[in-house]
Amino acid sequence: MTRSLLLSCEDVSKAYGTRSLFDSLTLGLFEGDQAGLVGPNGSGKSTLLKILAGDTTPDRGSRSLRNGVRVGYVPQDPVFRAGRTVDDVLIASLADVEEEDRPGRLAHALSRAGFADGRAPVDTLSGGWRKRLAIARELAAAPDILLMDEPTNHLDVEGILWLEDLLTERSRAFLVVSHDRYFLEHVATRMLELNRVYPDGLFEAEGRYSEFLARRDEFLRGQAAYQDALANTVRREIEWLRRGAKARSTKAKGRIKQAGRLIEELQDARARGLAATARIDFTSSQRRTRRLLVVRGLTTSREGRRLVTDLDLVVTPGTRVGLIGPNGSGKTTLLEVLAGVVPPDAGEIERAEDLRVVRFEQERGGLDPAQSLRRALAPDGDAVTWQGRSVHVAAWAKRFLFRPEQLEVPVGHLSGGEQARILIARLMREPADVLILDEPTNDLDIPTLEVLEDSLEEFDGALVLVTHDRFMLERVSTVIVALDGRGGTATFADYAQWEAARATVEPALRKAPERVAEAPRPRPKRLGYREQREWEGMEQAILDAERALEACQREVDDPAIVSDPTALQQRYAALEAARADVDRLYARWAELEAKQA
Repeated sequence: MTRSLLLSCEDVSKAYGTRSLFDSLTLGLFEGDQAGLVGPNGSGKSTLLKILAGDTTPDRGSRSLRNGVRVGYVPQDPVFRAGRTVDDVLIASLADVEEEDRPGRLAHALSRAGFADGRAPVDTLSGGWRKRLAIARELAAAPDILLMDEPTNHLDVEGILWLEDLLTERSRAFLVVSHDRYFLEHVATRMLELNRVYPDGLFEAEGRYSEFLARRDEFLRGQAAYQDALANTVRREIEWLRRGAKARSTKAKGRIKQAGRLIEELQDARARGLAATARIDFTSSQRRTRRLLVVRGLTTSREGRRLVTDLDLVVTPGTRVGLIGPNGSGKTTLLEVLAGVVPPDAGEIERAEDLRVVRFEQERGGLDPAQSLRRALAPDGDAVTWQGRSVHVAAWAKRFLFRPEQLEVPVGHLSGGEQARILIARLMREPADVLILDEPTNDLDIPTLEVLEDSLEEFDGALVLVTHDRFMLERVSTVIVALDGRGGTATFADYAQWEAARATVEPALRKAPERVAEAPRPRPKRLGYREQREWEGMEQAILDAERALEACQREVDDPAIVSDPTALQQRYAALEAARADVDRLYARWAELEAKQA
């Protein structure tokens, strides 16, 4: 079946100064496309997305958009005007919507994005909620194609799962730039890679991210085999030329010209094949102490809100703890407590003598934007000391993919990925017993993520890691500690076990209330008095909650309130609360049922 072309760019080229990002690139996005775009840092992914969105003009080539097609664009770092509320932002995106339809569209957008109060000032939102608002702003306008640049940055795992559901629940066309491999595997059915190692600068494959990896490897193996064969041919031609070939005949002239073309093709292939990756190698202190951190009954709060209650944890060399939980659940606060930056409210933390803790902070506050890259990497001169030996700053910079001409560039002019590599370079110079890393993966490209994972797996000390990168959590962690945002904690063997446990409290466990009433459960024998009373009233509670949910749905569907956005928003909020109450009751029912098994 032929699909309609919605948006395309043809033979586009873009350079900044003397540095070319891509040349003569051609790309088309079709109806129903669910595409992911990857590539190394600096390959031009964000620039290409801006060209497709119409925000940036290419140096050469053209962009084409089918008549009537609406394009939505979510940049990597969304910007909102100061003093605006959530409602203001969403209403502004509905300028082309019929006035009588706007209240319903606004209420639905607020509800779908999870905003309980549309009057909340945007300036007070966390990074994760600002990203949700940016996505909701574009979706409210119902675009035909949605372009998103790193939409999972700043979202917690729950937020990423929300976005996955949002993208897969309808057949909207989208192109998303992301380094989140789990996310790409779940949402993309077509993959593209922007990289100079390919003859056309772009490689694409239909299918999931895992299928793309297999096809890309097959292509690169074929390209390497062709390059080897080409090198042998060039070697023979060079030997022929060295024997003093005379261009006296037409045949000889043609062979000399062909040899020149082959030599040029080989040089081009070799230049494209020089794909560098950062070399990351954390240094442990080689401490022999078995117990580095022992946490007993740790309780901590922030601004009067309980974050962690009675946490017990033992951290030894080789322990790699992955912290997981929604935004605001206290992950960063817990890292600060473990590092000794802030004290706990209760409980105790026993630290090994002279414990060396090295931290990576999410805010990257340790970087001075006015400082040169040279001074950021080597503050005390033109060399750094690493693993007992002196390394020149230019060689140290090259290890992290910086070019010599960048050494005098201010840190504030570097990309987010480059700034993250500076911080990792600093960490590598410090011998550590415990690494505490708060979102180290933001802005890193996939090759650098893979190198970072290798280094963390080989690190001899202990690791406490906060990241939204589920692939890294699964690969690196030896234990998962989950925070629920209400003070509760739970421990899991790995990410997959946490995800399975999360699924047990979803509505998938839900059973019809009528069937509950028809087949009453026997009275449990292993429940306490209060739990037994709760069990006996559970069926009626579920039936009442289901009726309340139906009533809320009827109120939302009432056409009489469409013209009142405040009332409509309140009713959508009530609907979400009623739905959450039903889910909670079913989860509690399953929990009580399990106790008597």
